[in-house]
Amino acid sequence: MSCKGSTLIRALIAATLLSAFAVAPAGPALAQTKTPLRVAYTPAVPWLTAWVAMDAGLFERNGLDVKFQVVQNLSTLPPTLGKQIDIAATTPPDVIKAVASGLDVVGVTGGTIELPSNRVVELIVSKDSSIKTAKDFEGKLIATPTLGAVMHIATLHWLKKNGVNLNSVRAIEVPFPNMADQLKAGRVDAAEVIQPFAGALLASNGVSIIDPILTIGDSTMITLWIADGAWARANQATVAKWNASIRDAIKFVKSKPAETRSILAKYTKLPDPVVQRLPIPEYDATLTPTHLDVWVKVLKDLGQVTGNLDSAKMVIGTK
Repeated sequence: MSCKGSTLIRALIAATLLSAFAVAPAGPALAQTKTPLRVAYTPAVPWLTAWVAMDAGLFERNGLDVKFQVVQNLSTLPPTLGKQIDIAATTPPDVIKAVASGLDVVGVTGGTIELPSNRVVELIVSKDSSIKTAKDFEGKLIATPTLGAVMHIATLHWLKKNGVNLNSVRAIEVPFPNMADQLKAGRVDAAEVIQPFAGALLASNGVSIIDPILTIGDSTMITLWIADGAWARANQATVAKWNASIRDAIKFVKSKPAETRSILAKYTKLPDPVVQRLPIPEYDATLTPTHLDVWVKVLKDLGQVTGNLDSAKMVIGTK
């Protein structure tokens, strides 16, 4: 083969290679790498925004590869952060107690807000109960999902504020689905209930005495998302992507109710009639020290935490 022919062949090969590399970025091999994120939650409506972000592709759009883990008890999550879990669902008392015990835990995203116009929590008695006021709870037995849960802390706060001797009030842990039967049978005198269980109980034989959360404030945060402090400070870009996804999900929830309830049914496995009646909570991704300050005061008043607790050090990544 002549020198000129060899030169032509080499030029054609080079051109082919250049052409291949020119289109290569569109192929899967060079696709944008997404940040992995391990997230834990309980199968309850406060965590709807995360499910929406997953099913609507919002995590993916914001550059996250999220893997979910379902748990049954939020109080078990703080010690797992930075190990098996990156971001977890919780309540203000849980994160405050974790910090008070020496754990480096921070809030990264707001969750649900209890409002007078959108109540999720109710303290319910039977219609024929003699309980009408806070004082009537002395000597009574209250069903609660967890003794250290946000609802029970709020109930104790309300009772103490109204002069009730807390030592005279007893509480027992009862799963939400069993509360109606326990109340009807007279095994408990009252029940701390959330939706959709509250709605079903009120529609049958229940009367709400009060929403204990609203006795703390007219706009009170009752759920949020947390992370290990060291991890959050070292991964603020990832936290920002997570926050952007939750904010996008809140917009989705407000603008697409039918699709939202379909996602809610998928993750809670509740019957469709229940899903359609279920009140959707008020969501707010914004989280500030003020949201936790009010709970620090409540917990200190009840003697459940002591010492100097700085709420400003418990929040990161939500500016």
